Amino acid sequence: MKLVAARVAALGAALVLSAGVALAQPAMHHGAGNGDLVMAIAALKGQLNLNTSQQQTWDSAVAAARSARQATRADLQSLHSATTAELAKAEPDLAALAAKADDVRARSQAAHRQVRDTWLALYATFTPDQKAVVRDALQQRLARMENMREKFMQHHGGQG
Repeated sequence: MKLVAARVAALGAALVLSAGVALAQPAMHHGAGNGDLVMAIAALKGQLNLNTSQQQTWDSAVAAARSARQATRADLQSLHSATTAELAKAEPDLAALAAKADDVRARSQAAHRQVRDTWLALYATFTPDQKAVVRDALQQRLARMENMREKFMQHHGGQG
């Protein structure tokens, strides 16, 4: 009976940790939404012909993204360490792990917004021609995503 209870506690902790880690991941690098905006702009540097001021803002945005990524990695490592320590206890405190995961997610989300806002501030300085380059790239990305979605739906018989 104790073995079953231990397994249930371990499973519960694993679920809390996996949910916390998944939610704590910054959206800057994958997925839909603002992450795509940042990645689209970042991928276009060579086509944008940035002026000196824009280049300085670009460098700040890259530094902010790097800093946010490092902070999130440190937070996730801390969450992992806390989970490992908690699961070593006879009666793990899953509520404490959930609270820590919530804190990590909140910090990651705040960092993501700050990075996104830096990139959007850069975009606001773009000329109409530079904005057209970004718009065209986003339209192409959207079309590719829609094409992939349609292929997925065909392959899976409309379920997905």
